[in-house]
Amino acid sequence: MTTRAYVPRDASARSVGADDVAVRIAAEAHARGLDVTIVRNGSRGMIWLEPLVEVETIAGRVGFGHVAPEEIPALLDAGMLEGRGERRLGLVENIPYFAKQQRLTFARCGVIDPLSLDDYLAHGGYAGLTRALGMTGDEIVTEVTESGLRGRGGAGFPTGIKWRTVLGAPTAQMEAGQKYIVCNADEGDSGTFADRMLIEGDPFTLIEGMTIAGIAVGATQGYVYLRSEYPDAFRTLTEAVAIARERGYLGTSVAGSAHTFDLAVRLGAGAYICGEETALLESLEGKKGVIRPRPPLPAISGLFGKPTVVNNVLSLATVPVILERGAAHYQSFGMGRSRGTQPVQLAGNVKRGGLIELAFGVTLREVVEGFGGGTATGRPMRAVQVGGPLGAYFPTSMLDTPLDYEAMAAASGLLGHGGMVVFDDTVDLARQARFAMAFCAVESCGKCTPCRIGSTRGVEVIDRIIAGENRTANLELLDDLTTLMTGASLCALGGLTPIPVRSALQHFPEDFSRTIVPTVTA
Repeated sequence: MTTRAYVPRDASARSVGADDVAVRIAAEAHARGLDVTIVRNGSRGMIWLEPLVEVETIAGRVGFGHVAPEEIPALLDAGMLEGRGERRLGLVENIPYFAKQQRLTFARCGVIDPLSLDDYLAHGGYAGLTRALGMTGDEIVTEVTESGLRGRGGAGFPTGIKWRTVLGAPTAQMEAGQKYIVCNADEGDSGTFADRMLIEGDPFTLIEGMTIAGIAVGATQGYVYLRSEYPDAFRTLTEAVAIARERGYLGTSVAGSAHTFDLAVRLGAGAYICGEETALLESLEGKKGVIRPRPPLPAISGLFGKPTVVNNVLSLATVPVILERGAAHYQSFGMGRSRGTQPVQLAGNVKRGGLIELAFGVTLREVVEGFGGGTATGRPMRAVQVGGPLGAYFPTSMLDTPLDYEAMAAASGLLGHGGMVVFDDTVDLARQARFAMAFCAVESCGKCTPCRIGSTRGVEVIDRIIAGENRTANLELLDDLTTLMTGASLCALGGLTPIPVRSALQHFPEDFSRTIVPTVTA
């Protein structure tokens, strides 16, 4: 009888020895005459347990955490292939960290072989596309609109509105009716890895979502703009696209229909600014990645001047489940105007880092303390930054803030891509504020003065404040500077950089007013 052993091929698992674990299991099984099939799945998102090996048993898939290659012989002796022995975690679906989630977008991630289209189909893959092929473009766009899906890349703009704009784009603006679907996979925020995990663990979901988008708005060509720092994701997605094309799910006559849609994957070159949709389009066209003034919006004049849908990986990868189960089902998750689920990425100084998919409305406390288990150092937590390097620093007194677009905005923060970075009580928030300005200065495209010059001056002003030079005047200057950057920057890089600075000043003012002890030299 063949036993299936699942060893993640996700980059996070590979970084801690998953490849060696897979090789050792195969070698030991061969030496012992055991019939074992190694499946390289994606990650379940419990990064703190990697390499997480799963063994398929009669009762279900049993997990073994933190498995090292040299431990394989002893684990096999103890009955690992029967789901017994040391490091046994029980059924993976019953591990509290995993069982408490509401997985819609990531339902298959870590479950299937990412490059097996048959496995994808067996787990409900392409059911959304099958339904979409029986609908008009207007009906598909209406379904997405009514689901309440909003952009998961940070802005939270309603996906259906963007699609409807492209669907209704005047034909006079198009050459031969050409429209494009562009996936923004330039995941550059610190503490974020959901896009990478999904592409490495369930690439056909993204391909299916982009195909549905193309059929909905009348686009025949799609591009995935992927950051070059993700070589594993690039290889996986490129192979998945080739498989989908070979099996008839891309190209002419998609899934036997009259629709044409194809995909290409393009690599970025390491510029954070290309995560902004217009700079991304400039780069995709082979130009320098700088911001385009708006209007016109990309939905009217985007890639090569044609109507273009630009969506994040998670937005597009959520479309299949919406089409499969209907808008009402997706709407049943979440709160207020924030519907569905948010994949949260928990990182930094935290015991149990990983990816957690939860319905909107869960609090920061439930994520950081309930799932994260507090700091890795065991010291008191002092702050959590939500929304990447441009997100606010929240003190522990604000941990009951719900994860909701409007609630985060009311707290002078942003949800962004769902990344959270935890800090213990040794963090210096004045220096973190300085980092935000320095980051902006390095990553600015230079198109506008408030961002290009303002961030550089911001670093200088904060340095003077930290050094104790005329603090009152410099704090006033910093306030004026952040106000200018917020209101006058061309894009979100310069416009949002003041958020972490202001939150640090508001919640941790003591870090900006410490007494400077002179250095005594002999």
